Amino acid sequence: MINVGIIGSGFIGPAHVEALRRLGFVQVIALCDSSLEQAQEKARALNIPHAYGRVEDLLAHPDLQVVHNCTPNHLHAQINRQILRAGKHVFSEKPLCMTAEEARELVALAEQAGVIHGVSFVYRQFAMVRQAASMVRDGSLGRLFATHGSYLQDWMLLETDYNWRVDAALGGASRAVADIGSHWCDTVQFVTGRRITAVMADLSIVWPTRKANLAGSQTFSQDAEARYEDKAVTTEDFGSVLLRFDDGSKGCFSVSQVSAGRKNRLSFEIDGSAQALAWDQELPQRLWIGRRHEANQILSDDPGLMHPDAADSAHFPGGHIEGWPDAFKNMMAQFYRAVQAGEMPMQPLFATFHDGARVMYIIDAIVKSHQQQRWVEVEA
Repeated sequence: MINVGIIGSGFIGPAHVEALRRLGFVQVIALCDSSLEQAQEKARALNIPHAYGRVEDLLAHPDLQVVHNCTPNHLHAQINRQILRAGKHVFSEKPLCMTAEEARELVALAEQAGVIHGVSFVYRQFAMVRQAASMVRDGSLGRLFATHGSYLQDWMLLETDYNWRVDAALGGASRAVADIGSHWCDTVQFVTGRRITAVMADLSIVWPTRKANLAGSQTFSQDAEARYEDKAVTTEDFGSVLLRFDDGSKGCFSVSQVSAGRKNRLSFEIDGSAQALAWDQELPQRLWIGRRHEANQILSDDPGLMHPDAADSAHFPGGHIEGWPDAFKNMMAQFYRAVQAGEMPMQPLFATFHDGARVMYIIDAIVKSHQQQRWVEVEA
């Protein structure tokens, strides 16, 4: 068994625990949170045997091999540094950090440490996304012309919607782009095999002032009797970005956290000279294949119908529902196969610190592009 520690027990921490337990050969033995009392309470709820109130104490736990960083954004860089310096394999929530400078440093530290390193870009692990990537690789689409799409949510639609991510000191200079646009960028780079090399961005703050619950509240919750205080907002609710890829193809995408009725709609379309592909995370088991001279096709995630190199990402016969938790399990399975092997794969299917850094460079370029209102090259 591989012994794992989790740092952070908010929304995403328990999702990591659940996915790891489904693997069968990984055990979560320790949990760390911002206070020992909070860690002990959450550890009891999740049936984790050991709890810690300090990162240093968790890292000193005997026989600990892997640590997952599930903390808020502003803690990612520092805690990732601590994990790497302790010589542990590390799996970090996204974003990898908050600045391009931190990204460069963390990649260098990970390489020096010689450990397995991963970042939680989960959407590349959906079965139909893997299938789309396989079809691009085998030339089914022909020459790629354009990649376009969006990632739309509505959880910040109201003036009274407030969360730590709104505060630039805690979430970073970018919110919608860094929070969900980062997923879109990683996913389309994975599917196309192309890198985004330049951006032109226009970002928008829909609520310049938001009303924060004085009592505090959990993410995605509402309180009908809450009392509020005004908070200035400096991070974007919506944005549109033009893209250039390293093969000369073009693209664009929009991100929004204020699109009513859209709960978690990451979608992309890739246009090629032979055919096109489209995928929507809210209908995850369907891959649309568009053609000019014959009927379009909807492919489902039946392993028997998928390409052999993607079929292992669908675990049940066709018609059995698989979604986000199953993609999360796929991501963990890919990462822990590398941990078992003791070395990073030559071409890992999971996102690494290198991928996390590349996305940070894209976010950095998008913020600069909006501020300067011009095309900005993405750091190589």
